[in-house]
Amino acid sequence: MAAITGEWAAALKPEFSKPYYRTLYEKVREEYRTHTVYPPSGDILNAFAFTPLEKVKVVILGQDPYHEPGQANGLCFSVHKGIEIPPSLVNIYQELHDDLGLRIPDNGDLTPWAKQGVLLLNTVLTVRAHAANSHRDIGWETFTDAAIKALEREDRPIVYILWGRPAQAKEALITNPKHLVIRSPHPSPLSAYRGFFGSRPFSRANAYLVSHGIEPVDWQIPDSKEQSWQTAERK
Repeated sequence: MAAITGEWAAALKPEFSKPYYRTLYEKVREEYRTHTVYPPSGDILNAFAFTPLEKVKVVILGQDPYHEPGQANGLCFSVHKGIEIPPSLVNIYQELHDDLGLRIPDNGDLTPWAKQGVLLLNTVLTVRAHAANSHRDIGWETFTDAAIKALEREDRPIVYILWGRPAQAKEALITNPKHLVIRSPHPSPLSAYRGFFGSRPFSRANAYLVSHGIEPVDWQIPDSKEQSWQTAERK
């Protein structure tokens, strides 16, 4: 498991010495030793690595990582380029298109959001292959609660986008009056038509940021070829 650095490390340091975290750490090590577990161990904490605490302006909470081969990359709802876009992310992209008129991209890599200050955090950070929710209640929920509490101490506007019941269970922790909560059903095919479609979370988040003088998120995910071209241009 990669180390957490920067302000996240300072904010979460007390967790590492608590009994629950020591138990969690040993459980996760044993799971990786004896089962196929996702994401790769070096990617477990990518949400914190890609989005420093001081840069967070939007939080999207997921449930647990994708549990099929090659999908999970440590950012909720995101997959690496070249991996088929999962159904929940297909629906997220559809709502993004309907909300802001953006082009639906050819890949599911949400890293550009993370690098703009969108914390893509699952409530549980690991999962056994082919077994959704298999690492529920082993301690990750307490750890991600601590991350949200750290964000709640930030005296600046932050938007929380809570999709589905596991994410909405965290709402009780969100008490800072400068923070906005946007709630809707989960984008999975089982629930997207119950109120996720039409909820307009992206425009609502940006409107709140702009109203407080904060640069809005560019929600457009570049196509794979466009990303490659941009990378070449920077070299």
